[in-house]
Amino acid sequence: MYPERFSHLPEYAFPRLRALLDGHNFVGPQYNMTIGEPQHLYPLWIKDVLLDHLDGFNRYPANDGIEKLQTSIVDWFYQRFGVTLSSDKNILPVNGTREGLYNVSMALCPEELSDSQPFVLIPNPFYQVYMISALSVNSEPLFISTDAQSGHLPDYFGLKADILNKTSAAYICSPSNPQGAVATVDYLTALIELAEKYDFIIFADECYSEIYRYAPPPGLMQVSEKLGADPNRVVTFHSLSKRSNLPGLRSGFAASGEKNIKLMKQLKAYSGAPIPEPLQHVSASVWSDEEHVVKNRKIYEKKYKIADQIFNDFDGYFSPEAGFFLWINVCDGEKVALELWQNCGVRVLPGRYLSKDFNGQSPGDQFIRVAMVSEPEETKRGLSKIREFLHEKQV
Repeated sequence: MYPERFSHLPEYAFPRLRALLDGHNFVGPQYNMTIGEPQHLYPLWIKDVLLDHLDGFNRYPANDGIEKLQTSIVDWFYQRFGVTLSSDKNILPVNGTREGLYNVSMALCPEELSDSQPFVLIPNPFYQVYMISALSVNSEPLFISTDAQSGHLPDYFGLKADILNKTSAAYICSPSNPQGAVATVDYLTALIELAEKYDFIIFADECYSEIYRYAPPPGLMQVSEKLGADPNRVVTFHSLSKRSNLPGLRSGFAASGEKNIKLMKQLKAYSGAPIPEPLQHVSASVWSDEEHVVKNRKIYEKKYKIADQIFNDFDGYFSPEAGFFLWINVCDGEKVALELWQNCGVRVLPGRYLSKDFNGQSPGDQFIRVAMVSEPEETKRGLSKIREFLHEKQV
């Protein structure tokens, strides 16, 4: 006896990738450009912070976060977005934003809406936790394809009223994974107005918000406050994984209105895994420091330029506005991913592994996702290998 809601799940992206590639060997330099795991140097001073608070491992950690962490988060949020949050009413530290993005549906989504199964709107391609979160609360994930025509953001505005009336929540990722597109103030304004009209909540994954080329991407709560919208209409998520090159710290937070956070805290008290206290001290120090973030962003700026130079004559290249992924149209992403590994020693992720299939096809089928997470020279070598291979296929 197993739950039917999980019976048709595809294998997760990275086990699928290993099944595709691991039976083939490549002799020579290898370049892993599959996973969004930043390889830049993290702030080395966190070692001292950790050592100073090791005795915290002798205590159960605070579920809602120690005061120092709460304060550092609300201070950072105000400096970044100009939004004043209450440390005890508007934020919840989470053990990595994947935990928050999953549990938010458990806390806030109804099992029924208008006597029927609710919809949860999800961009396609997407971060896979959105789908599992929806399925876990008896919602039907409704996948909205994104492409160049839609600005690589989901066009929820074109949905019919009978769909929107049965929608409990909508996920948005900006900057988007995998395309690196940024939702404008106008887009976010229209999305909030749509949510208010049809009474659904927006879950905003903003984990890549601090990696950008030109201007800081606007935040959903920033726009919501200016509109005077209900603060419980939106929940936004941030992380130290990308911002500060600390994916192993498993530290992020959710921010929302008081009602939402109260319900999320209640669920976390029963089922959540709080961040260990020494790591909360580290997190507080990292949120309070912006110098390392600025330096980190400059490294990504170099890599944007490298990618633009290498792929400037390739029609399938989309130059990202933000984030650290390239989303490249190669006609058959799975086939090219295998060939790149067999012939060049470069591992990339087929776009199909990030997309929902419909009738045997998905909006990611033609693409590969390339993670530019290594240092610039290593990234340049890997990207050059990819471009050389694609050039040979074109000849």
